Amino acid sequence: MNLVAKKQQGFTLTEILIAIAIVAIMSTVVALNFLGETDKARLTRVKGDLTTLESALQGFYNDNGFFPTTDQGLEALVSKPTNEPVPRNYRKGGYLGSGGLIKDPWQSPYQYISPGQNGEFDLFSMGADGRPGGEGKFQDIGTWNMNQVSFNEEN
Repeated sequence: MNLVAKKQQGFTLTEILIAIAIVAIMSTVVALNFLGETDKARLTRVKGDLTTLESALQGFYNDNGFFPTTDQGLEALVSKPTNEPVPRNYRKGGYLGSGGLIKDPWQSPYQYISPGQNGEFDLFSMGADGRPGGEGKFQDIGTWNMNQVSFNEEN
């Protein structure tokens, strides 16, 4: 009986380790290139959301002669407030359409204060950390400063 040894084909441990190292290096490069873009996309979304909410608040004001109070909040753009001052000319369907209230890109609710410190109302996101203040991507982004805010590579 003649046993013929079959040659096994496959990858050596060295080849596998080299392939894993190449994939890891490429993943790191791709992640570093897109990490800053994600923050920029979030900032762009905040600016768009604030503009949309600001327009809805202006529509509320145009119909009723006042902005919602802080207690009524942004919820007043979705459903008619029942606490004083009750709007007399509330738009059927609200002021944000069927989408309802939106959250900022970090899944926190947008903040609304009326009257505000920066205007008739303050409308803002508390940034990536969800806390007041901060710098870079952690700073508050509001209707009063959204055109001056930019996220640098270092943040």
